[in-house]
Amino acid sequence: MKNKIVTIVFAVVLFMVSLTAFFKPVDSYSESERRPLEKLPDVSAESILSGSFMAGFEKYATDQFPGRDFLRGCKAAFATNVLQKKDNNALFVKDGHISKIDSNINEPMLDYAASLFERLTKKHAEGKVYFSIVPDKNCYLTKESIYPSMDYEAFIEHMKQKTPFMEYVDITHLLDLDDYYTTDTHWKQENITHVAAFLANKMGTDLTKDYTQKEIERAFYGVYHGQLALPFKADKMVYLTNDVIDNFNVTYYSTGEGVKGDVYNMKKAQGRDMYEMFLSGSESVVVIENPNAEKDKELVIFRDSYASSIAPLIAQGYKKTTLVDLRYMQSAFLESYVDFGGADALFLYSTSVLNTATSMK
Repeated sequence: MKNKIVTIVFAVVLFMVSLTAFFKPVDSYSESERRPLEKLPDVSAESILSGSFMAGFEKYATDQFPGRDFLRGCKAAFATNVLQKKDNNALFVKDGHISKIDSNINEPMLDYAASLFERLTKKHAEGKVYFSIVPDKNCYLTKESIYPSMDYEAFIEHMKQKTPFMEYVDITHLLDLDDYYTTDTHWKQENITHVAAFLANKMGTDLTKDYTQKEIERAFYGVYHGQLALPFKADKMVYLTNDVIDNFNVTYYSTGEGVKGDVYNMKKAQGRDMYEMFLSGSESVVVIENPNAEKDKELVIFRDSYASSIAPLIAQGYKKTTLVDLRYMQSAFLESYVDFGGADALFLYSTSVLNTATSMK
């Protein structure tokens, strides 16, 4: 009787889960993990015989499993609370922050980045060229801890040795752990005004205006929050403005044609990734024109996502600021969208992007 009951219960549970999975709407995107989910692979004789259909179907079934986020949370809670694992999915919690274990310096990637920067500098730069590295928050988080950490001093020194054609501006001493979001990789705009002023001063201009802080009412859960799959307090999203920033003329070239937009995209502040509110997030080319500029200076910033929040602050010191993200456009097409005539150039990149530099073309 006991065996019959166990068998019947198991069969009912299996049937109900299968039925739920069959009728459940297919999700195309995981909000918690910030990634697209697998689609049902095409069925053909060739895909079945080669085994590619079943391989794809296994990934599809895993991604579309009913209650997947709940089960991910259960797995994470069991691993950390019961098994006493110090990390989950290579993510760990320390000093009130979620971060990701990343201890390896990928020197071939750094060399690739340096070579790309040199080629761009020789071909396009007409003014002075500056370089600055944004350290990952692990630089300030993992000191004297059990978690493996990258040697950031060696990382920066390697890049400096490979880029003697640029003036390096060190900002690591200006930052600390509190300057980063607790659930995300990025820095907080309201905490980096002194970093923007320092960079601007080193490049021969000044930022003299004060700022007004404005807070987005919606709670901000960064990219690490969903990946960790454990309860964690949300961040607050704050942005800065003043009469100079309010009068910027911003043009986006993500589609090739120039489209006018705002410095802070309030629609994206209500979207999947709130950090994309800063200069609309992943954009290939953005031009900021400042009609109230005190100096007739222009700047081209080669950048990643960290620059989205600091660029509006730096742009106050320039008549025109152009942002270029080489992850979303080929460098061969630069001349079609960017006017380098006499402009200075700033290469501002995070350690994470430099360590995976082939994402830039």
